[in-house]
Amino acid sequence: MKYSLKDFDVTDEKLFLNRRQFIRAGVAAGLSLSAFPTLAALNFRANPNYQPNLKLTDSEHALNYNNFYELGTDKSDPPRYAHLLKTDNWQVRVEGLCAKPQIFDMDDLLKIEQEERIYRFRCVEGWSMVVPWIGFPLSKLLNKVQPDSSAKYVEFISILDRENLPGQKFNVLNWPYREGLRMDEAMHPLTIMATGLYGKELENQNGAPIRLVVPWKYGFKSAKSIVTIRLTDKMPTSSWMESAPSEYGFYSNVNPNVPHPRWSQAKERPLGSFFKKKTLIFNGYADDVAGLYKDMDLKKYY
Repeated sequence: MKYSLKDFDVTDEKLFLNRRQFIRAGVAAGLSLSAFPTLAALNFRANPNYQPNLKLTDSEHALNYNNFYELGTDKSDPPRYAHLLKTDNWQVRVEGLCAKPQIFDMDDLLKIEQEERIYRFRCVEGWSMVVPWIGFPLSKLLNKVQPDSSAKYVEFISILDRENLPGQKFNVLNWPYREGLRMDEAMHPLTIMATGLYGKELENQNGAPIRLVVPWKYGFKSAKSIVTIRLTDKMPTSSWMESAPSEYGFYSNVNPNVPHPRWSQAKERPLGSFFKKKTLIFNGYADDVAGLYKDMDLKKYY
């Protein structure tokens, strides 16, 4: 099934693997990205499987209203201080319980994207967005290192750069930022390593050059600017679990039936909209992921 995108055109399949070529022209006149003229446009194709019929969030909202505590705790801090995130010669170490631990540079990671996809994923944190991530399934990367059968969890560790990143000069969290997934969650095809957004390479404020996207979980579960991925047999303690264990659990699945201790999660407010809407269980992806949690008490394991 071919998907018609309103905000940009899909590049011919023959051109996927040329994605590192910089196309300095705009992707389409409808995108308001003139403030970021140096970013490379990406070649990609639409994913025929996961295409919720949702209206895309305006790019100006997604690029200028961000959670990225390494760059500051205010929603306007990440775009303001994005230039302080240094992404040159980026590497991601994949280690732990695997047969072939490796260090991947960005060119290595982009080669894994043999079938690039665009997803309309929703991130919900009281406010919500529908944004077109470009990336590849995390499973493709993990398969490269051949996980051991004893590996039950995957831990993600983000950049630590106290010298340059203003948010890390304050101990609002125990840096570096850490997140975790169960192995079956990590291997699910909806779980991706994102390298692009709105048809271009990731902006720094959105977690460049590579970040995790898990669309059925709350947005804070998606670690940004990842430098280490570790396979382990023990459940990782995420940064938010460590910081506020009474409020944030390991799973962090979108569940409108489990209120946050300080607010209801039954409704969400899409960015750019005045009105709230009903929050969907698993963020609308129940048909795809509910089986991962069969027989689990979703109020206990929040």
